[in-house]
Amino acid sequence: MTARVMAVHSSPSHSFSKQTHDHVTLVEGLGVEGDAHSGATVKHRSRVAKAPSTPNLRQVHLMHQELFDTLAYSGHEVHPGDLGENITTVGVDLLGLPVGTRLAMGGAVVTLTGLRNPCSQINDFQSGLLKQVLRNDGDGTVVRLAGVMGVVSRGGQVAPGDEITIEYPPEPHLPLAPV
Repeated sequence: MTARVMAVHSSPSHSFSKQTHDHVTLVEGLGVEGDAHSGATVKHRSRVAKAPSTPNLRQVHLMHQELFDTLAYSGHEVHPGDLGENITTVGVDLLGLPVGTRLAMGGAVVTLTGLRNPCSQINDFQSGLLKQVLRNDGDGTVVRLAGVMGVVSRGGQVAPGDEITIEYPPEPHLPLAPV
């Protein structure tokens, strides 16, 4: 299966879910044009309260369609944009990519910075959903399934159907960690 963009989303407010669009424009160094989380410094409210001048490593949130399929088996109906992602992908193991991986799609490039660390607001969306996207594996390691975060390294438009090209960073590869 070719890695591609399934859907794109943004919201001008700090709402939990984002509206689906026919395309989004990524702005280099800032994020998704018109999205509440766009900016050179942190925009997530909890992070702004702690350190407002911190660089924004969460400019773009990407989530894999395959997660929604897995959640359906657990009785959760989740659709693209529902969990606040900007770009829904298919055919790429986002969670298995290393820090610094560059994803080219449409005319833009997103460089991965880390994992999304989901919070309890997910349970406000659907009760019990947090346990499905934030789990412990057999040895007690926390496994985060709620997508990855990145920064815009080259601006451009991204639309459903765009193929995603993956460029790995130089070795040694570091696993994604929460940002």
